[in-house]
Amino acid sequence: MVLKIGFKNTTHQDDSLLLYAELDAAQVRTVQRRLKKGELYQVAKGIVSSRPETEWPALIARDRIRVLAALLPGALFGYRTAFDGGRPEAGVVYLSYTYPRTIELPGLTIVTLKGASPQVGDMPMQGKDLYFPSEGRLLLENLTQSRGAVRKSVGKDTVETRLLNICDSRGEESLSQLRESARSLAPLLGLDKEFKVLDALVGSILGTRPSELTTMAGKARTAPLPYDPDRLALFEKLAVALRSIPLRQPADVATTPQARTHFAFLESYFSNFIEGTEFEIEEARAFVLEGKPIEDRPKDSHDILGVFRQAVNPAWRNQVLAIGEPVVMQLQARHADQMAARPEINPGEFKVNANRAGNTEFVVPRLVRGTLVEGSRLLASIPPGTARALMAMFLVSEVHPFNDGNGRLARLLMNAELSVVGACRIIIPTLFREEYMDCLRVLSREGNPTPFVTAMQKIQDWSATFDFEDLDAVIDSMKACNAFERSLVQFRLLTPKPV
Repeated sequence: MVLKIGFKNTTHQDDSLLLYAELDAAQVRTVQRRLKKGELYQVAKGIVSSRPETEWPALIARDRIRVLAALLPGALFGYRTAFDGGRPEAGVVYLSYTYPRTIELPGLTIVTLKGASPQVGDMPMQGKDLYFPSEGRLLLENLTQSRGAVRKSVGKDTVETRLLNICDSRGEESLSQLRESARSLAPLLGLDKEFKVLDALVGSILGTRPSELTTMAGKARTAPLPYDPDRLALFEKLAVALRSIPLRQPADVATTPQARTHFAFLESYFSNFIEGTEFEIEEARAFVLEGKPIEDRPKDSHDILGVFRQAVNPAWRNQVLAIGEPVVMQLQARHADQMAARPEINPGEFKVNANRAGNTEFVVPRLVRGTLVEGSRLLASIPPGTARALMAMFLVSEVHPFNDGNGRLARLLMNAELSVVGACRIIIPTLFREEYMDCLRVLSREGNPTPFVTAMQKIQDWSATFDFEDLDAVIDSMKACNAFERSLVQFRLLTPKPV
């Protein structure tokens, strides 16, 4: 049997959840007769359903706005429920109402807290007598103190994070306007004490008063050198892995001046190939080692020469990444030397515009210096050699502080950490490029360091299997191992057979 119920000039035929507050007196009597006949079931006071009890929690969840408006007309979503956009937390929804009470429904507990009636800026929900608070009211309520397993308010730290997000997404003027709105609301809501806290937080974010921010993101923003807190957390995640996993560290195989020169040439050739500077190996060899100019591509050829120079010159080859504030000038000096033939990319000057690779957006310009400084401080806690090399490389790669040349610089710094401990430097051949880039993306986007550490161990072992005394022989050997190939579908990277 389907009950037709007139409701606000419409015909409501769904009797899966009927609310007395939406019915007139005659309709209520009809519902009560059906209750006596067993055609409907009482869910709670003022709520009936034609569906079995097992379905009641889902029905309440589906029509939560209807139910709340019917049971508590004039109420507002409040406290942590409002902060979460109206979503219950652990099955509890908090409302501001004329008096406190608790209502237990299937799958939902309603807790009302005594609060002011709807104010200017509070918005009706779905056209019903139920409201969602203004942003100012929402934040003030969530600065009130609360106790218990499920607290009514989210607390100061979470409000601080929301204010930082508002400033980042909508700007400082919007944050100032929000504070003024909260200022006028606070006396009407009886939340003057909470406004003082909000006022201090906003002033700290805007830099108009000494900082009282306590979250990592807040401290990062108000530090003498502001830094990217999410990147710092990512660097710490990698540092934890590098501290806890003993890494192999094959010894240096290029121990003579000639072998070091050959290694540096191949390191530079492949490092530039990764970045799209592509030459035939013999063409690059003639320019770098024999001084024959490449007339039609002078800047590309100097890119290879810039990396080669820092890979072979002991002053650069063994210069490990500085820790703390000296890292800023060190990187600028290295980059200025490496990219000296590219004046258009401002060698040695940090970027002024944001840069990205695919869907990865690197550290924004204003946070570059601070992120490098804070990130470099992690190096001291990481074992020297391979572990510290991977940390140095990822730090520079992830910050991407310059307009161009970041990947090449990052790999030079990685290899410097290896050279100073007598370990084998790393060559990343063309066929390994995609695996290398993929593991960097996984670490950057997902925070998973395992593929990165595994891949770099694998390619360091590979690099240590060649004899670099004879350049012709090592090039032939690498070709036989498919190092110069590009297609992972057609080829796989091989290891040279023992002599």
